[in-house]
Amino acid sequence: MNSVRIWYKKEGLAIYTSHLDMNRCFTRAVRRAGIPLWYTEGFNPHPYLNFLLPLPLGQTGMREPLDIRTERDMAPEEIKRRLNSVLPEGIEIVDVTQAVNKVNAITCAEYIIEYSFSSADEAEGFAAGINAAVASGELNAEKRSKKGIKTVNLCDFVISFEAAGENDTVTVRTVLATGSEKNLNAGLLAETLCGVIGAQPLYTAIKRTKIYMNNMKNFE
Repeated sequence: MNSVRIWYKKEGLAIYTSHLDMNRCFTRAVRRAGIPLWYTEGFNPHPYLNFLLPLPLGQTGMREPLDIRTERDMAPEEIKRRLNSVLPEGIEIVDVTQAVNKVNAITCAEYIIEYSFSSADEAEGFAAGINAAVASGELNAEKRSKKGIKTVNLCDFVISFEAAGENDTVTVRTVLATGSEKNLNAGLLAETLCGVIGAQPLYTAIKRTKIYMNNMKNFE
């Protein structure tokens, strides 16, 4: 048995594929690609696929980790080539490596959030407003957890934040707590910022670009 970490990109219309459908998609892709996937033992064997940090619906991911186990060794480039030949448009394997770090080492992730407005003045005002809102240290929102819905201060989950307006677009670059201990969905942050400012952008796009461990070391 060999553990393999697959890094994939999810973009375009594929961002509207649910986590359950992503699981089905990769299960079919691995089979069609002829990769000798290892199956769990027991009464109901199933292929081992583990999405380490499931991407929320509607968000782009540039380098998302998926662990699989194979019955025998295969060259990383061969796995990459075979999977890319059968995966649907919008999902692409960007790298195949050995699993270096455990999933519980993940502590945060970097996101780019883009808002589009009808005018440059509106975008400039929004950028200034959300920078001030996060800098204030208090940005309350209702957050769903296993214990139910509770009001939390989103600033407690924001590690870094910078918003800049250019023409009619505002680009936010932020690092958010992401992992088993503390976790903030970038979508909740994006929505809360609009609510605080009272803004209604024409569209909002969220992209996860990197995943980190403690001290901002890349998760590998």
